[in-house]
Amino acid sequence: MADVNAKTDHDEDVTKVRTDGTTARLLEQAPDAAIPEGTLDPVYTAKAKVLNKAIQDIGMGKYQWQLFIVIGFGWASDNLWPIVTSLIFTPVANEFGPDRPAYLTLAQNIGLLAGAVFWGFGSDVFGRRWAFNLTIGITAVWGMIAAGSPNFTAIGIFAAFWSFGVGGNLPVDSAIFLEFLPGSHQYLLTILSIDWAFAQIIATLVAWPLLGNLTCEQESVCRRSDNMGWRYFMVAMGGLSLIMFTLRFLCFTIFESPKYFMGRGKDEDAVRVVHEVARRNGKTSNLTLEDLTIFDSLGQTQGTDANAVLQRRLEKLNLTHIRALFSSKRLAISTSMITVIWAFIGLGFPLYNAFLPYIQATRGAEFGDGSTYITYRNTLIIASMGIPGCLLGGVLVELPRFGRKGALSLSTVLTGVFLFASTTAVTSDALLGWNCAYNFMSNIMYAVLYAYTPEIFPTKDRGTGNAITAAANRIFGVMAPIIAMFGNLQTAAPVYVSGALFVAAGLLAAALPFESRGKASM
Repeated sequence: MADVNAKTDHDEDVTKVRTDGTTARLLEQAPDAAIPEGTLDPVYTAKAKVLNKAIQDIGMGKYQWQLFIVIGFGWASDNLWPIVTSLIFTPVANEFGPDRPAYLTLAQNIGLLAGAVFWGFGSDVFGRRWAFNLTIGITAVWGMIAAGSPNFTAIGIFAAFWSFGVGGNLPVDSAIFLEFLPGSHQYLLTILSIDWAFAQIIATLVAWPLLGNLTCEQESVCRRSDNMGWRYFMVAMGGLSLIMFTLRFLCFTIFESPKYFMGRGKDEDAVRVVHEVARRNGKTSNLTLEDLTIFDSLGQTQGTDANAVLQRRLEKLNLTHIRALFSSKRLAISTSMITVIWAFIGLGFPLYNAFLPYIQATRGAEFGDGSTYITYRNTLIIASMGIPGCLLGGVLVELPRFGRKGALSLSTVLTGVFLFASTTAVTSDALLGWNCAYNFMSNIMYAVLYAYTPEIFPTKDRGTGNAITAAANRIFGVMAPIIAMFGNLQTAAPVYVSGALFVAAGLLAAALPFESRGKASM
């Protein structure tokens, strides 16, 4: 009976707080939550709704549009550097003659995995700002250093180092951007993937003259002086990343997320950042500290004495953020399913890419058009399909009765279907057409996946959730070059497996428990 009375008293407290003047109005006018009420801690939920309302009132202004540009650098880097590795793969193998060239791709994927785990989990413990500023800088430095690699071991190590920076871009950048976006503009997280597509185009355009003209011919003695193209290419891509890092670090001020501060018990800092963003946008905010602290009566307030501070610091070392993502049945199902989807795609995508060069080379030879010009021309055409794909993804996620889940499910299934279809090509144009269709659909898929995933995690645990999904993606990505090393390169079987993984991931997406269209992230 005592427990029942306690619950009744708690409910009465909730009702009382929620009907208090300004705060009640803020809660009533706040956008619907992507994660249904009752799934998360009630104090956190109430405060997140108040902050969502405050950000919505400020609107999409100068600060968010500047953030849209610099966050796009992270998206570009995430696609640029794996493409760099694939483009330098052949000239590096020709020059150094390793027994197992696929170790280069393996080193890259290990670095991506380490980066996703370190920066993703770390962003929930130490904040987003450090990761935001450092990831591209690390990538730029090690990328340029790699240009001087004296042997295959060195380029493998440097690939792991630059990939450590790359691995942290999306887990951190998606969290930062989402936490400053008004709920009405969260579709922009999908549009951001257009930078992913542009990166592929830029890499191909730069590689074309450098790798096309300054690379050793296969099955010939390959001297360093005759094979400088990939080294110049590394300097160019490292320099491009350095420019992006400079623009981020020197020309833009990144604030820590208000909801991150709130989740750490720093309500005053959360309010301060909201007012600073409003000022940058030429507006004012009515948010006050009392609008947040009034909810502390619903739960335990954080102590400020030495013991409480020590306890919070020790909390950083435990599994609090992971457990929070499984704190309710629906949240646990959602976290598990989205992680499996990332894992399937993590194996399917690099598995296809690992075997695609063989398929293209053999088919190109059969069709009599395996020249450097045709190869790079076709690569550029395929890459350009990513731009309309990303834009269409931004439209699809906002369609009623379709939304994020519908767009993700359909695009992922169709990506697998087009992979199956590519094995039927008997002409060069047919192979190009199927690859264009595949790239078009896969860009929609990635655009939606990168937007939907952070939306269904609460802010205080978003970095951890992003880290878990990214780690699953990278762990299975590590398996692809291992399969390439020991698998049969003379068949299309791995492509069929890749297609099946995409189809399975698409079907899982349709069963996800949360639909975030038209709802603000928590």
